[in-house]
Amino acid sequence: MQIYVDTANINHIRHCAELGFISGVTTNPSLLAKEDPSVDIRQRILEIYDLIGGHLSVEVNSTDTNGMIAEADEILSWFPNATIKIPMIPEGLSAVRKLSNKGIPTNVTLIFSANQAIAAANAGATYVSVFMGRLDDISFDSVGVLQDICEIWDVQDYESLIIAASVRNPLHIIESARAGADIATVPYNVIIQSLKHPLTDAGLNAFLKDYQKMTELKSSLNK
Repeated sequence: MQIYVDTANINHIRHCAELGFISGVTTNPSLLAKEDPSVDIRQRILEIYDLIGGHLSVEVNSTDTNGMIAEADEILSWFPNATIKIPMIPEGLSAVRKLSNKGIPTNVTLIFSANQAIAAANAGATYVSVFMGRLDDISFDSVGVLQDICEIWDVQDYESLIIAASVRNPLHIIESARAGADIATVPYNVIIQSLKHPLTDAGLNAFLKDYQKMTELKSSLNK
């Protein structure tokens, strides 16, 4: 399972690029506005891609099919490597089919059920993004929904890649991998949290203390 970082913070993306195991970025208008409402979106998207490469979804803001297609064409005019992020609405599925017919990769977002995922896959979506945290917020079993979708994919042999989105904690990452998701898109703070363990810190401190003792002993013997 690949890990994407879900953010528009350029410093966080720069750090993730340095970590060496992040394969892409997802972002959305809310994340862009959170960082800087006045940001030039084109400039920020290109800056992100220059830093990390790989997958980068760019979201449309129209809610009608023709508007989404026009936005996709405009995005691709200045960022040919974009994956076009489309909302899971009937008009969005129509746009996905038209874009798919032209070989343009799409990421269908705001999926909350297996039925929605199946529809997106049949429309030709390259990626289907299943929102875990938001399901948990309304007391739905997000892991169960993701497991159902992954099981259906195995049975039906769908080609769309499953993204576990709206990840809120390190356990979501583990459950996504266990369910069989292809990708988890994870906020920066959760990525950093997932890398930490108290036994790792304790073990490293012990190693460093023992090394320091050896260094001091060697130094005293050479005097």
